Amino acid sequence: MRLSRYFLPVLKENPAEAQIVSHRLMLRAGMIKQASAGIYSWLPLGFKVLRRIENIVHEEQARAGHMAMLMPTIQSADLWRESGRYDAYGDEMLRITDRGGRDMLFTPTAEELITDIFRAHVSSYKDLPLTMYQIQWKFRDEIRPRFGVMRGREFLMKDGYNFDLSKEDALHAYNRHLVSYLRTYERMGLQAIPMRADSGPIGGDDTHEFLVLAETGESEVFYDSAVTDLTFGDRDIDFDDVAQCAAIMEEFTTRYARTDETHDEALFAEVPEERRRTARGIEVGQIFYFGTKYSEPLGATVQGSDGKPVPVHMGSHGIGVSRLLGAIIEASHDDKGIIWPEGVTPFHAGIVNLRQGDAEADVACQALYDSLTALGLEPLYDDRKEGAGSKFATMDLIGLPWRITVGPRGLKNGVVELTSRRSGTSEEMAPEEAVQRIAQIYAGIA
Repeated sequence: MRLSRYFLPVLKENPAEAQIVSHRLMLRAGMIKQASAGIYSWLPLGFKVLRRIENIVHEEQARAGHMAMLMPTIQSADLWRESGRYDAYGDEMLRITDRGGRDMLFTPTAEELITDIFRAHVSSYKDLPLTMYQIQWKFRDEIRPRFGVMRGREFLMKDGYNFDLSKEDALHAYNRHLVSYLRTYERMGLQAIPMRADSGPIGGDDTHEFLVLAETGESEVFYDSAVTDLTFGDRDIDFDDVAQCAAIMEEFTTRYARTDETHDEALFAEVPEERRRTARGIEVGQIFYFGTKYSEPLGATVQGSDGKPVPVHMGSHGIGVSRLLGAIIEASHDDKGIIWPEGVTPFHAGIVNLRQGDAEADVACQALYDSLTALGLEPLYDDRKEGAGSKFATMDLIGLPWRITVGPRGLKNGVVELTSRRSGTSEEMAPEEAVQRIAQIYAGIA
């Protein structure tokens, strides 16, 4: 993409309404525009990152054997009355009435609807286990929407639901999701710590939140610093292996890590004093096991091996897809702007032409652009007739991991400059070598 043809409405000044780094930088980098309180339009740059994150989630869900589907954003209130949650959920749920006088709601979550689908089509234990998920827009009418996409009213979320014959099978699904989520977050360049949490209106006894440590986090967290030494890495996982998934669950959840809702001072005191930490965290996902909480009132049963009806055991598992953009920026930025991890960057590299209109520089930039594109990469070519300072500032603000700078002086020596956004280091090399270096970097990303 040529920047001269791209819609990128960057701002030079910090917007007055932005209170935290991610909100400020998303507005300044032309990624979002507020439509109303807590509701945003996603502009091209923000939308590209949103899709990168969404694709990683899809890939890791498929790796774990989960099936994608799509449910509507508007649900009937009847299902929620059947489960008992319609009145209990609270004012966060936007209740509406259609022209026929029927009570409807804008989906905050979809346990009832997925259970209704299940009970209509699954009748035998032989059809289990079953896990389906969607990535869909949700709405929760926050009393104080703030912090941009971090606490908005409309948000994009991955929500998945498992149906199993027994508690043991459902707990394996719980462990399987934890393993899948660890891979997902690390691919995005994040360390998301699973912490024992409160189930809230979803319900259930077993639940972990995944939190990214950040000063602007909405939750107070208490943890053993040893948990920050854990990495999932490039493990070869058999998601059907009950023992392997359980071992990873134990590895990542044995050390103390809890949100303020479930914090236990006595247990925390057992952690060696030098490893006790208190911080703030951004929630980016949560997994639940809630047994038969929904299957029993909604009649979601299967015929067991003995021919008798058995209520299925269920769990739900969510990832805040749109919220992740804010979390990544909070965890990865400097005073110049965003620093995207390679796994989610909107463009793989930026090309800066220091003298647009110079024949040799124009040809060299086009050759770099064509070479990167031929390798399946997406470069952003700044071909505007702007000064070098303005071009560098834009590239730093939008945070592309790598920048290739092309100018007449370097070309006389047969070199361009390759710069790492994260480290700030630059290296001169032949244009072909710069292309190969970038290709190698992205080839090593899962």
